[in-house]
Amino acid sequence: MVASTKKPASSAAKASTLDANTGYAEAIEELESILAELESDDVDVDELAEHVQRASQLIELCRERIGKAKLRIEEVVSQLEAD
Repeated sequence: MVASTKKPASSAAKASTLDANTGYAEAIEELESILAELESDDVDVDELAEHVQRASQLIELCRERIGKAKLRIEEVVSQLEAD
């Protein structure tokens, strides 16, 4: 019988879903973790697609958070200018 040499699931594989409570800082932290894994010499090719897909989800979440923050800031600035 051959022993399995598969690595434990990474942070990208563990947290497969995003929800409304996932914050920008949390997403950036996970993206940095994925990037570090991808840059390492021992990246698991079998998990490469999962890492890239998860990174794509996290990037989209970050873009949404930035867009919402930009709109809120613009609203506040408009209100200040109107006063």
